[in-house]
Amino acid sequence: ADAAEVPRAKVSILKGHTSEVFICSWSPTAPKIASGSGDSTSRIWDIGEGPCGEGSEATLNRPVVLKHFKSGNEKSKDVMTLDWHSDGELLATGSYDGQARVWSVKGELVNTLSRHEGPIFSLKWNKKGDLLLSGSVDKTAIVWDVKSGAVKQQFGFHSGATLDVDWKNNDTFATCSMDNLIHVCQLGEEQPVKTFRGHTDEVNAIKWCPQGALLASCSDDKTAKVWSLKQDGPLHELKEHKREIYTIKWSPTGPGSANPNQDLVLASASFDASIKLWNSETGKCVHTLERHSHPVYSVAFSPDGKYLASGSFDRALHIWTVADGRLVRTYRGDGGIFEVGWNKEGNKVAACYSNNTVCVMDFRMEGEQQQQRQQQEESPGARGRG
Repeated sequence: ADAAEVPRAKVSILKGHTSEVFICSWSPTAPKIASGSGDSTSRIWDIGEGPCGEGSEATLNRPVVLKHFKSGNEKSKDVMTLDWHSDGELLATGSYDGQARVWSVKGELVNTLSRHEGPIFSLKWNKKGDLLLSGSVDKTAIVWDVKSGAVKQQFGFHSGATLDVDWKNNDTFATCSMDNLIHVCQLGEEQPVKTFRGHTDEVNAIKWCPQGALLASCSDDKTAKVWSLKQDGPLHELKEHKREIYTIKWSPTGPGSANPNQDLVLASASFDASIKLWNSETGKCVHTLERHSHPVYSVAFSPDGKYLASGSFDRALHIWTVADGRLVRTYRGDGGIFEVGWNKEGNKVAACYSNNTVCVMDFRMEGEQQQQRQQQEESPGARGRG
């Protein structure tokens, strides 16, 4: 059976941005979404608990607007990256103007962090929530003390733009760059504690697994790799994609996660229009998800690790089962998708689009199947046939 298409009427479309929406992220504590756009604003949308759909849009389209400019004629302040603080009270944004900003959930600018000399592509709070890590085109990464706004340490080890950063724990993190290298750095250390060499083209994204033991990376060299601090070369080289790999995500499963009894899986999304799911222990490709027709820019696992959402420039938002790689839901919007994400309950999915919108839809599986079975049993025609 083909995946159920979600009708437009069942989707909430959030309008207000005046340029493409590059990023969207659910609050870790409340039913809110933060979005970042090429219009030099970030917006915080209150989604509420009720069902999504055209009926709820009127109330949804009054977001808190975080303006990254003072007047209309300032240079480009595209909001390239954002990250919620773990308590949901603060939001950090990184902009094309090279400044990181920290906002309250009500929209007040709490701090402006100025030291980078080029656009910020990646920004992450540590788990403890006292430090912010930013990576910039200026080839550096900076760890900020957020309370004081001071630079704790600037790391200048790359010879190309820093494309992504990710914390391993509260004081150790990894950076990747257009220089093909990955550095693992520690606060207080003057040199990287480890450098991973092996990619032959720019490294687009890096992610530590839930336990912080394995680091996954993906590159324009068409490979993804899994690294461990215990060895220099990669643990696994994942070589089946035919084009650049734009992003990777670990499932929220296995040791160190909320779902410790499920296997740890790595998802990779590529410009070859496919997504691959990899077994983290063997490095073997378990499933290839092939229903997109354009580059896939984003994938996100549901909080229980059972589903994967994907978004592509073919305008399709797909939801797949992780266990058997089956496509179970599709929503076709009106623009290319830059990012997808799940709320903390795992019952809503958001996507942000090149046509200036953010879309939100409900997702439930088990309940619906039970309802369908009940309806079949209750309909008189069903028994008489056969």
